[in-house]
Amino acid sequence: MSGAAMVGLGVFRPRRVVGNEEICRVLDSTPEWIVRRTGISTRRFAQADETLVEMAATAGQKAMADAGVSPAEVDRVFVATMSHVSDDPVDLPSAVAERMGVRAPAVQVSAACAGFAVALRMAADAVTTARARTALVIGVERMSDLLDLTDRSTAFIFSDGAGAVLVAASSRSEIGPAVMGGEPSLAEAITVRRRPELPDRGPVIRMQGATVYRWALSELPGVVERILRGAGLAPGDVDVFLPHQANIRIIDAVAQSAGFGGAVVARDIVDQANTSAASIPLAMERMRSSGQAKRGDLALLLGFGAGLSYAGLLATLP
Repeated sequence: MSGAAMVGLGVFRPRRVVGNEEICRVLDSTPEWIVRRTGISTRRFAQADETLVEMAATAGQKAMADAGVSPAEVDRVFVATMSHVSDDPVDLPSAVAERMGVRAPAVQVSAACAGFAVALRMAADAVTTARARTALVIGVERMSDLLDLTDRSTAFIFSDGAGAVLVAASSRSEIGPAVMGGEPSLAEAITVRRRPELPDRGPVIRMQGATVYRWALSELPGVVERILRGAGLAPGDVDVFLPHQANIRIIDAVAQSAGFGGAVVARDIVDQANTSAASIPLAMERMRSSGQAKRGDLALLLGFGAGLSYAGLLATLP
Protein backbone atom coordinates (compact mmCIF):
# COMPACT_ATOMS: atom_id res chain seq x y z
CA MET A 1 0.00 0.00 0.00
CA SER A 2 1.33 3.44 -0.90
CA GLY A 3 -1.55 5.73 0.06
CA ALA A 4 -3.25 6.98 3.21
CA ALA A 5 -6.89 7.45 4.13
CA MET A 6 -9.05 8.59 7.03
CA VAL A 7 -10.78 5.44 8.27
CA GLY A 8 -12.25 6.47 11.63
CA LEU A 9 -13.86 9.55 13.16
CA GLY A 10 -14.73 10.55 16.72
CA VAL A 11 -15.62 13.71 18.63
CA PHE A 12 -16.22 15.06 22.10
CA ARG A 13 -18.66 17.92 22.68
CA PRO A 14 -18.77 19.35 26.23
CA ARG A 15 -22.01 18.97 28.16
CA ARG A 16 -22.62 22.64 28.87
CA VAL A 17 -24.43 24.56 26.12
CA VAL A 18 -24.14 28.35 26.37
CA GLY A 19 -26.57 30.53 24.45
CA ASN A 20 -26.09 34.09 23.28
CA GLU A 21 -28.42 35.32 26.01
CA GLU A 22 -26.02 34.05 28.68
CA ILE A 23 -23.02 35.64 26.95
CA CYS A 24 -24.85 38.98 26.83
CA ARG A 25 -25.38 38.99 30.59
CA VAL A 26 -21.71 40.00 30.80
CA LEU A 27 -20.98 41.33 27.31
CA ASP A 28 -22.38 44.66 26.12
CA SER A 29 -24.18 43.18 23.12
CA THR A 30 -27.40 41.45 22.04
CA PRO A 31 -28.09 37.85 20.93
CA GLU A 32 -29.37 39.12 17.58
CA TRP A 33 -26.20 41.11 16.91
CA ILE A 34 -24.05 38.04 17.59
CA VAL A 35 -26.07 35.96 15.12
CA ARG A 36 -25.88 38.66 12.44
CA ARG A 37 -22.16 39.12 12.96
CA THR A 38 -21.07 35.49 13.21
CA GLY A 39 -23.96 33.08 12.67
CA ILE A 40 -23.42 31.67 16.17
CA SER A 41 -26.44 30.82 18.34
CA THR A 42 -24.83 28.54 20.93
CA ARG A 43 -21.43 27.27 21.95
CA ARG A 44 -20.00 24.62 24.32
CA PHE A 45 -17.95 25.51 27.39
CA ALA A 46 -16.04 22.66 29.03
CA GLN A 47 -16.53 22.00 32.72
CA ALA A 48 -13.74 21.22 35.18
CA ASP A 49 -13.69 17.49 34.47
CA GLU A 50 -13.70 18.03 30.70
CA THR A 51 -9.99 18.71 30.45
CA LEU A 52 -7.95 18.89 27.26
CA VAL A 53 -6.64 15.40 28.00
CA GLU A 54 -10.09 13.91 28.65
CA MET A 55 -11.70 15.53 25.62
CA ALA A 56 -8.84 14.59 23.28
CA ALA A 57 -8.58 11.03 24.58
CA THR A 58 -12.33 10.45 24.31
CA ALA A 59 -12.42 11.72 20.73
CA GLY A 60 -9.38 9.59 19.89
CA GLN A 61 -10.91 6.47 21.43
CA LYS A 62 -14.08 6.99 19.41
CA ALA A 63 -12.06 7.38 16.21
CA MET A 64 -10.20 4.14 16.94
CA ALA A 65 -13.48 2.34 17.64
CA ASP A 66 -15.00 3.72 14.44
CA ALA A 67 -12.01 2.35 12.51
CA GLY A 68 -11.91 -0.97 14.36
CA VAL A 69 -8.34 -0.30 15.48
CA SER A 70 -6.97 -1.06 18.95
CA PRO A 71 -4.63 1.27 20.89
CA ALA A 72 -1.80 -1.22 20.33
CA GLU A 73 -2.14 -0.72 16.57
CA VAL A 74 -1.64 3.07 16.67
CA ASP A 75 1.88 4.10 15.66
CA ARG A 76 1.71 7.91 15.90
CA VAL A 77 -0.40 10.51 17.72
CA PHE A 78 -0.66 14.12 16.56
CA VAL A 79 -2.49 16.59 18.81
CA ALA A 80 -3.34 19.99 17.33
CA THR A 81 -4.24 22.76 19.79
CA MET A 82 -3.72 26.44 20.55
CA SER A 83 -5.33 26.55 24.00
CA HIS A 84 -2.76 24.36 25.77
CA VAL A 85 -0.50 27.05 27.16
CA SER A 86 2.55 25.33 28.61
CA ASP A 87 6.34 25.52 28.62
CA ASP A 88 6.45 21.77 27.99
CA PRO A 89 5.75 20.97 24.30
CA VAL A 90 5.04 17.26 24.86
CA ASP A 91 3.14 17.04 28.14
CA LEU A 92 -0.31 17.22 26.52
CA PRO A 93 0.16 14.70 23.67
CA SER A 94 1.99 12.30 25.98
CA ALA A 95 -0.82 12.49 28.54
CA VAL A 96 -3.43 11.97 25.81
CA ALA A 97 -1.59 8.92 24.46
CA GLU A 98 -1.26 7.45 27.95
CA ARG A 99 -4.95 8.05 28.68
CA MET A 100 -5.88 6.16 25.48
CA GLY A 101 -3.47 3.30 26.19
CA VAL A 102 -1.38 4.12 23.12
CA ARG A 103 2.35 3.42 23.36
CA ALA A 104 3.62 5.46 20.42
CA PRO A 105 5.36 8.77 19.71
CA ALA A 106 3.00 11.67 20.40
CA VAL A 107 3.60 15.25 19.27
CA GLN A 108 1.80 18.56 19.57
CA VAL A 109 1.06 20.60 16.44
CA SER A 110 0.85 24.32 17.15
CA ALA A 111 -0.65 25.91 14.05
CA ALA A 112 -3.76 27.39 15.68
CA CYS A 113 -6.89 27.11 13.53
CA ALA A 114 -4.89 25.54 10.68
CA GLY A 115 -3.53 22.91 13.06
CA PHE A 116 -5.83 20.03 12.23
CA ALA A 117 -5.16 20.23 8.49
CA VAL A 118 -1.41 20.46 9.13
CA ALA A 119 -1.51 17.48 11.50
CA LEU A 120 -3.60 15.45 9.05
CA ARG A 121 -1.00 15.93 6.33
CA MET A 122 1.78 15.03 8.78
CA ALA A 123 -0.07 11.82 9.64
CA ALA A 124 -0.59 10.98 5.98
CA ASP A 125 3.11 11.53 5.30
CA ALA A 126 4.05 9.18 8.15
CA VAL A 127 1.78 6.48 6.75
CA THR A 128 2.66 6.84 3.06
CA THR A 129 6.39 6.70 3.80
CA ALA A 130 5.85 3.51 5.85
CA ARG A 131 7.08 5.09 9.08
CA ALA A 132 3.68 4.23 10.55
CA ARG A 133 0.83 1.87 9.77
CA THR A 134 -1.70 4.09 11.48
CA ALA A 135 -1.74 7.58 12.98
CA LEU A 136 -4.26 9.32 15.18
CA VAL A 137 -4.94 13.02 14.49
CA ILE A 138 -6.70 14.96 17.24
CA GLY A 139 -7.79 18.59 17.38
CA VAL A 140 -8.72 19.74 20.89
CA GLU A 141 -9.47 23.11 22.45
CA ARG A 142 -10.61 24.75 25.67
CA MET A 143 -10.85 28.21 24.14
CA SER A 144 -13.09 29.31 27.01
CA ASP A 145 -9.97 29.31 29.21
CA LEU A 146 -8.55 32.10 27.04
CA LEU A 147 -11.65 34.30 26.92
CA ASP A 148 -12.22 37.72 28.41
CA LEU A 149 -16.01 37.67 28.50
CA THR A 150 -16.15 41.48 28.35
CA ASP A 151 -14.20 41.64 25.06
CA ARG A 152 -16.54 42.39 22.13
CA SER A 153 -14.12 40.90 19.60
CA THR A 154 -13.82 37.40 21.09
CA ALA A 155 -16.23 36.68 23.96
CA PHE A 156 -18.98 35.23 21.75
CA ILE A 157 -16.77 33.60 19.09
CA PHE A 158 -14.92 30.74 20.71
CA SER A 159 -15.91 27.37 22.13
CA ASP A 160 -14.56 24.05 23.40
CA GLY A 161 -14.42 20.49 22.10
CA ALA A 162 -12.36 17.82 20.40
CA GLY A 163 -12.41 15.81 17.19
CA ALA A 164 -10.19 13.03 15.89
CA VAL A 165 -9.57 10.91 12.81
CA LEU A 166 -7.65 7.66 12.42
CA VAL A 167 -5.38 7.62 9.37
CA ALA A 168 -4.28 4.27 7.95
CA ALA A 169 -2.48 2.85 4.95
CA SER A 170 -4.62 2.51 1.84
CA SER A 171 -4.28 1.13 -1.66
CA ARG A 172 -5.35 4.56 -2.92
CA SER A 173 -4.20 8.03 -1.94
CA GLU A 174 -7.27 9.50 -0.23
CA ILE A 175 -5.55 12.41 1.51
CA GLY A 176 -4.14 14.89 -0.96
CA PRO A 177 -1.09 17.15 -0.74
CA ALA A 178 -1.52 20.23 1.40
CA VAL A 179 -1.35 23.83 0.27
CA MET A 180 0.04 25.90 3.14
CA GLY A 181 1.02 29.50 3.61
CA GLY A 182 0.37 32.65 5.53
CA GLU A 183 0.99 36.32 6.14
CA PRO A 184 3.29 36.71 9.16
CA SER A 185 3.11 40.50 8.94
CA LEU A 186 -0.46 40.12 10.26
CA ALA A 187 0.52 37.97 13.24
CA GLU A 188 -0.78 40.58 15.68
CA ALA A 189 -4.31 40.16 14.30
CA ILE A 190 -4.81 37.17 16.62
CA THR A 191 -2.74 36.86 19.78
CA VAL A 192 -2.74 34.81 22.97
CA ARG A 193 -0.73 36.39 25.78
CA ARG A 194 -0.93 37.80 29.27
CA ARG A 195 -2.54 41.24 29.50
CA PRO A 196 -1.42 43.95 31.93
CA GLU A 197 -5.03 45.07 32.33
CA LEU A 198 -5.91 41.54 33.54
CA PRO A 199 -3.13 40.82 36.07
CA ASP A 200 -4.98 37.93 37.72
CA ARG A 201 -5.54 36.04 34.47
CA GLY A 202 -3.42 33.71 32.44
CA PRO A 203 -3.02 34.23 28.68
CA VAL A 204 -6.03 35.84 27.00
CA ILE A 205 -6.99 35.79 23.33
CA ARG A 206 -7.42 39.02 21.40
CA MET A 207 -8.48 39.34 17.75
CA GLN A 208 -8.71 42.11 15.18
CA GLY A 209 -11.82 40.73 13.52
CA ALA A 210 -11.96 43.14 10.59
CA THR A 211 -8.33 42.40 9.68
CA VAL A 212 -8.91 38.64 9.78
CA TYR A 213 -12.10 38.98 7.72
CA ARG A 214 -10.44 41.04 4.97
CA TRP A 215 -7.44 38.70 4.82
CA ALA A 216 -9.61 35.59 4.65
CA LEU A 217 -11.75 36.91 1.81
CA SER A 218 -8.77 38.11 -0.20
CA GLU A 219 -6.57 35.04 0.38
CA LEU A 220 -8.68 31.91 0.80
CA PRO A 221 -10.52 31.70 -2.56
CA GLY A 222 -7.10 31.58 -4.24
CA VAL A 223 -5.97 28.85 -1.86
CA VAL A 224 -9.01 26.76 -2.81
CA GLU A 225 -8.23 27.32 -6.48
CA ARG A 226 -4.64 26.13 -6.00
CA ILE A 227 -5.79 22.98 -4.18
CA LEU A 228 -8.25 22.10 -6.95
CA ARG A 229 -5.84 22.96 -9.75
CA GLY A 230 -3.17 20.74 -8.21
CA ALA A 231 -5.61 17.82 -8.29
CA GLY A 232 -6.93 18.60 -11.76
CA LEU A 233 -10.43 19.13 -10.37
CA ALA A 234 -13.18 21.73 -10.60
CA PRO A 235 -15.36 23.03 -7.74
CA GLY A 236 -18.19 20.86 -9.01
CA ASP A 237 -16.13 17.73 -8.35
CA VAL A 238 -16.13 18.40 -4.60
CA ASP A 239 -18.96 16.92 -2.52
CA VAL A 240 -18.27 18.74 0.74
CA PHE A 241 -16.58 22.03 1.62
CA LEU A 242 -15.23 21.73 5.17
CA PRO A 243 -13.61 25.00 6.21
CA HIS A 244 -12.52 25.98 9.69
CA GLN A 245 -15.62 27.23 11.48
CA ALA A 246 -14.45 30.79 12.04
CA ASN A 247 -17.44 32.92 11.13
CA ILE A 248 -20.51 32.17 9.00
CA ARG A 249 -19.88 35.26 6.86
CA ILE A 250 -16.37 34.07 6.01
CA ILE A 251 -17.57 30.52 5.35
CA ASP A 252 -20.36 31.60 3.00
CA ALA A 253 -18.30 34.25 1.20
CA VAL A 254 -15.40 31.88 0.51
CA ALA A 255 -17.77 29.09 -0.59
CA GLN A 256 -19.50 31.42 -3.02
CA SER A 257 -16.28 32.94 -4.35
CA ALA A 258 -14.73 29.48 -4.82
CA GLY A 259 -17.73 28.24 -6.79
CA PHE A 260 -19.00 25.63 -4.32
CA GLY A 261 -22.63 26.14 -5.28
CA GLY A 262 -23.26 22.40 -5.62
CA ALA A 263 -21.27 21.26 -2.61
CA VAL A 264 -22.55 20.77 0.91
CA VAL A 265 -20.96 23.46 3.09
CA ALA A 266 -20.19 22.82 6.76
CA ARG A 267 -21.94 25.22 9.13
CA ASP A 268 -21.31 23.59 12.50
CA ILE A 269 -20.44 27.06 13.79
CA VAL A 270 -24.14 27.82 14.35
CA ASP A 271 -24.37 25.42 17.31
CA GLN A 272 -20.72 24.81 18.18
CA ALA A 273 -19.07 28.22 17.54
CA ASN A 274 -15.35 28.46 16.76
CA THR A 275 -13.28 25.64 18.25
CA SER A 276 -10.01 26.53 16.48
CA ALA A 277 -8.02 23.34 15.77
CA ALA A 278 -11.01 21.13 16.65
CA SER A 279 -13.53 22.76 14.32
CA ILE A 280 -12.90 20.71 11.16
CA PRO A 281 -13.33 17.22 12.69
CA LEU A 282 -16.28 18.42 14.78
CA ALA A 283 -17.97 19.78 11.65
CA MET A 284 -17.09 16.58 9.78
CA GLU A 285 -18.83 14.47 12.40
CA ARG A 286 -21.89 16.73 12.44
CA MET A 287 -22.26 16.43 8.67
CA ARG A 288 -21.86 12.66 8.73
CA SER A 289 -24.22 12.05 11.65
CA SER A 290 -26.89 14.36 10.21
CA GLY A 291 -26.75 12.73 6.79
CA GLN A 292 -25.45 15.84 5.03
CA ALA A 293 -22.32 13.91 4.07
CA LYS A 294 -21.35 10.26 3.93
CA ARG A 295 -18.30 8.01 3.94
CA GLY A 296 -16.46 8.24 0.64
CA ASP A 297 -17.49 11.82 -0.18
CA LEU A 298 -14.71 14.04 -1.50
CA ALA A 299 -14.15 16.98 0.84
CA LEU A 300 -11.98 20.06 0.68
CA LEU A 301 -10.64 20.81 4.16
CA LEU A 302 -9.41 24.34 4.80
CA GLY A 303 -7.92 25.52 8.08
CA PHE A 304 -7.00 29.17 8.61
CA GLY A 305 -6.47 31.66 11.38
CA ALA A 306 -3.78 32.86 13.77
CA GLY A 307 -0.42 33.50 12.22
CA LEU A 308 -2.09 34.51 10.00
CA SER A 309 -1.82 31.12 8.33
CA TYR A 310 -3.71 28.54 6.30
CA ALA A 311 -3.52 24.87 5.32
CA GLY A 312 -5.88 23.06 3.00
CA LEU A 313 -6.19 19.74 1.21
CA LEU A 314 -8.58 17.32 -0.45
CA ALA A 315 -9.55 14.14 1.38
CA THR A 316 -12.11 11.37 1.24
CA LEU A 317 -14.38 11.39 4.29
CA PRO A 318 -14.17 8.44 6.70
